[in-house]
Amino acid sequence: MIFRTSVAGIAVREQKLFIARRLPGGAMGGRWEFPGGKVREGESETAALIREFEEEFAVPVEPLFAIGEASFVHRDTRFTLRAYGIKFLSAAYTLSVHSEIHWAFPVELEGLDFVDSDRLLFPVLQKMPVTAGP
Repeated sequence: MIFRTSVAGIAVREQKLFIARRLPGGAMGGRWEFPGGKVREGESETAALIREFEEEFAVPVEPLFAIGEASFVHRDTRFTLRAYGIKFLSAAYTLSVHSEIHWAFPVELEGLDFVDSDRLLFPVLQKMPVTAGP
């Protein structure tokens, strides 16, 4: 079995969480997620978060603290998904792999069509300290 690590960035603003809806198409098309992605070989988790937000939103972020993690298996690969609290360093962004963004209260998440792996983070988020957003 192959082992990989993915990261998810969780930004908070006025007690709402930053989420994004994937563009249509593919296994995760049209579904909501906490943005992030796979950590490349030799790359730190925080560097991966910075890179992913730059690639997906053209926005600089600062990873602040680890929130928690979840594990899952997908096609003979065991993933560890680690969530980090992040801070946006700019209010300007562009969408490239997402059709829209939304600031959602945590109670809204259950009712949204979230990607399965990120749903595993819902219990972890209940323990997250509230931080200032952008």
